[in-house]
Amino acid sequence: MASPNTPAPPNAAASPNPSDSPNPSDSPNPPASPNIEAILASYAGFRDRDIEGILSGMHPDVEWVHPEGMGKYGLGGTKLGHAGIKEFLAHVPTVLGGMRLAPREFIEQGDRVVVFGTREVTSLRGTTATLDFVHSWTMRDGKATRMEDIFDTVAFHELIES
Repeated sequence: MASPNTPAPPNAAASPNPSDSPNPSDSPNPPASPNIEAILASYAGFRDRDIEGILSGMHPDVEWVHPEGMGKYGLGGTKLGHAGIKEFLAHVPTVLGGMRLAPREFIEQGDRVVVFGTREVTSLRGTTATLDFVHSWTMRDGKATRMEDIFDTVAFHELIES
């Protein structure tokens, strides 16, 4: 099992990332699809706190969507393009003390990839909680054109305010 700071390889439906095996030729599963590889690159960017790494798997005109219920904290709504994502990510530390993503399961169908995972979130006051997420990715030519973050906004509000 991957640590909370490391993306887990995709499940059998999506095929493991060959770089997770010491010798990819020893792996019984084929390499991950280009779509999943792009998404894994973005998750690695989050892990490494590398904004350019995050954006590497995203189309320049990507839609970055978070629940409207997070608007109270400036974390809701749709951000457009790499500039919108950079602005969003620059705002996050004013609301949260930290966050680590742990994607667990990848399901791919056509141009859609749905990722189930958890995130370890720390409030500005130091309270930490592990919260579930679902990321719905829409892909085109190996780049994300839309990423929608779906999660329990009530639990997130409680953590932020704790």
